[in-house]
Order: sequence, then structure tokens, then C-alpha cells
Amino acid sequence: MKKINIAIIVIMGVILLSCCNFNTKNNELIFEKGEKITNSNFTGNAWLMDLISADSLNQNAVGSVTFEPGARTNWHSHPAGQIILAIGGIGYYQEKGKPIETIHKGEVVKCPHNIPHWHGASPDSEFIQVAITGRENGTTVWFDPVTDEEYNSYDNK
Repeated sequence: MKKINIAIIVIMGVILLSCCNFNTKNNELIFEKGEKITNSNFTGNAWLMDLISADSLNQNAVGSVTFEPGARTNWHSHPAGQIILAIGGIGYYQEKGKPIETIHKGEVVKCPHNIPHWHGASPDSEFIQVAITGRENGTTVWFDPVTDEEYNSYDNK
């Protein structure tokens, strides 16, 4: 049942993305930018628009996050995993012990359960994502900030 709920949300997100024009140069956003994130779990400026809160009927939280160039999350993990839908700009995603991956508009990343990772904008582009986060096994576990050395270790060879 839980896998069906996540699949339905992903399918709805893909349909939504395919039906909407998205062009940040013309300020045509799919979702409002939301509130500036002021906690210590992010480096740089990022904004969150909560779209769906997890509840007793559906344990998935959905939010749109806008990262300024260079902004990123701390290292963190999700006990029930996370899905990232890239809807604008160019982003980075990295799992602990693996190289940084570039994420482009229209791409989807599946963050495995309990695997430390981080994500955010590339140095020269904002990044906008929709994050679908399972909450049935607990909330996000936050770790240390991503250092500048870690962030700048991207090798696109």
C-alpha cells in the first residue's frame, strides 16, 4: 500500500510537470517559491513551499525547494527514502562515498532508505526540486554540513 502511494505521487508529479511550462527567465513558476529556510540544515539560501504534509492516511510529505546557486542541504538521510523531481535549473546530488551527480530539469533521483546524501544547486545555476519524502519510518536525520571541499570536488570528466 505504501509503495502504491509513492508511485501515485510520482506519476501525478510527472503528469503535472509534463503539462506545465516552466521558464525561470520569464518567472513562470510551477509552485510559489515559499518561505526562506532559516534552520542550520542548509548552506546558502533556499526556500521551501510545503505542498503536502504527511498524515495518518498518507505518510508522504511533498515540498518544492528552490536553491540559490551554490546552496545545498547538509548531509542527511531518510528512514523511508526520498524522491527528487528536478523542475528547474541545474542541481547536484551525492550519496556518501560516491561521486557527485548533476541533476537537470526533468530528471528524477531516488534517494535510498537510510543512505546519507545531500543535494542542492550547482555553483552557477539555481536548482528547483520537488521532494517526496516518506515519513512512515521516521523523519529526516540531519548530519554535518557539506564542506566547500566536498561541494567543489565535482569532476565532470
